[in-house]
Amino acid sequence: MPFCRHRCGYCNFTLVAGRDDLVDDYLRAIELELTRLERPREVDTLYFGGGTPTHLAPSQMQQLGDAVLRWHPLPAPIQAARYEWTVEANPIDVTEPMIETLCKLGVTRLSLGGQSFRDEKLRLLERDHSGRDISRAVELARGVGMQIALDLIFATPGETLDQWLADVAAAIALGPDHLSAYGLSFERGTAFWSRRLRGELRAAEEELEREMYAAVIDQLTAGGFEHYEVSNFARPGCRSRHNQAYWSGDGYYAAGPGAARYVDGVRETNHRSTTTYLHRVLNGESPVAERERLGLKARAREYLVFALRRIEGVSRREFAAKTNYTVDNLIGKPLAKFAALGLLESEGDRLRLSREGLFVSDAVWPEML
Repeated sequence: MPFCRHRCGYCNFTLVAGRDDLVDDYLRAIELELTRLERPREVDTLYFGGGTPTHLAPSQMQQLGDAVLRWHPLPAPIQAARYEWTVEANPIDVTEPMIETLCKLGVTRLSLGGQSFRDEKLRLLERDHSGRDISRAVELARGVGMQIALDLIFATPGETLDQWLADVAAAIALGPDHLSAYGLSFERGTAFWSRRLRGELRAAEEELEREMYAAVIDQLTAGGFEHYEVSNFARPGCRSRHNQAYWSGDGYYAAGPGAARYVDGVRETNHRSTTTYLHRVLNGESPVAERERLGLKARAREYLVFALRRIEGVSRREFAAKTNYTVDNLIGKPLAKFAALGLLESEGDRLRLSREGLFVSDAVWPEML
């Protein structure tokens, strides 16, 4: 869902801000794009991401949910234990009418873009909510039995380790089921990128960012969370089923501006521009901007990288059975290099990132792909 009230300075997502006049066309376009499936395709996870899905009015959210369920029905009978339906939310948008609508649709998990409980940090990040808004949103969602996922950002300009630890402690006290923690990145094309070039913002020192990441791992695991993917933590039994499908190399459908799908070995990505997407779909044209059929080796490499993002790593035996390639034959040189550097470790049949490897994982993946 590509609409937001405004674009935060660090955001490079596919979205438009201040263009609510396009919402009705967007809803019509989604329904039209979904007809390309030709027949309903049952799924066991749904994920409404953004932008900000909860920027829609409750009636518009109902319309979107009904359209998606027509083409992507959930397992019947509809029982929450049999599926997972996540909706991303801006805390300030979480009202009683919105929660009632999501509950009526069958949404099981609210994913809050909280980022911080410290108002000064939220203002720096150009967020439009306060720390109290996060607590209020959690209370409303808990009241109807939804699980709560919470995003936090660390290593913001001027942030200290103690301030970050206070954010983590506040998150643990709130009791979410799932938590994601990301270091702030300065992406080309964002306002923060330009401000950094002008000297208005300064990135956190690398060693401090490392200390913050180590601290959140230690604090959350001590607080009862499982660290199950590089940036993701969950209470036992509350891992994101939807994201695990990505990391397991499974196929998935997607619709909307910039949406990427992976079906039967073919990856397609829709045009990122919301207005171009709307023009194409509403005029009976394909929204697809890029299409690629992955070869078997490319699929194996991609699956390996996703699998190694998980803390449990990958079983060499299971990888070979699934891809017809052995890990050693596929990435022999990088494997030897990163093992010698202590970034990858083996235990029996299983290969995984070491704790040291977690800190530099983004530098490991390119050599494997």
